[in-house]
Amino acid sequence: MNDHGKSDRWVVPTKLPNKDRDGQATSVPGEPGAPETARPSSAEAVEGSRLAKGNSLQRPMLRTQGRVGMSPELERVRQAAKQDRQMRFTALLHHVYRLDTLCAAYLRLKRSAAPGVDGVTWQQYGEHLEANLQDLAARLKRGAYRAQPTRRSYIPKADGQRRPLGVTALEDKIVQSALVEVLNAIYEVDFLGFSYGSRPGRSQHNALDALWVGIARSKVNWVLDADIRGFNDHSS
Repeated sequence: MNDHGKSDRWVVPTKLPNKDRDGQATSVPGEPGAPETARPSSAEAVEGSRLAKGNSLQRPMLRTQGRVGMSPELERVRQAAKQDRQMRFTALLHHVYRLDTLCAAYLRLKRSAAPGVDGVTWQQYGEHLEANLQDLAARLKRGAYRAQPTRRSYIPKADGQRRPLGVTALEDKIVQSALVEVLNAIYEVDFLGFSYGSRPGRSQHNALDALWVGIARSKVNWVLDADIRGFNDHSS
């Protein structure tokens, strides 16, 4: 944990064995509308795998900081952000409303998710996917896109309280996912390998796996478990 830029030495799968036997404003050069730049074990066990230094190039979905699956345009954005951590980007909206970006965002969505206030499901939107995405891209390009209200629902918690959950309209999910894809190209280079959260290949579940490795394979004297009470319930 004291080695800068490295994550845990090994990451193991969540599933364990059942059988025990053996700052100037600038843009990326060449982007449309951009100004000039100013600067073996048991039968069901799965073997763990080593992590690379810094950020991982794992690719569980289409979005990742790696080159695989990333468009050449976003790869240029990623390279620029990597070379200059203080760079400020402009003229990035066109990456969001690209048809291939929106299509990839649609395919990343959970197909069985509950519909939002519009009542549109993943399957229904996909019946006329090309036309729907072209219309969405056109609205984003001309600034006519407006997010729809979020449908509120509640999930019971173990302590008897209820956790609020916002169910977003499917088209809004597409735009959000496309926007995350673009932002990941910029901000993923700033994270270290042991930074976990809502990141490609660095989810909360991956953090639990890494914690298991640290406790099981290293000498640990104490563990600190901290939580921020009502984190999602307060704006400050």
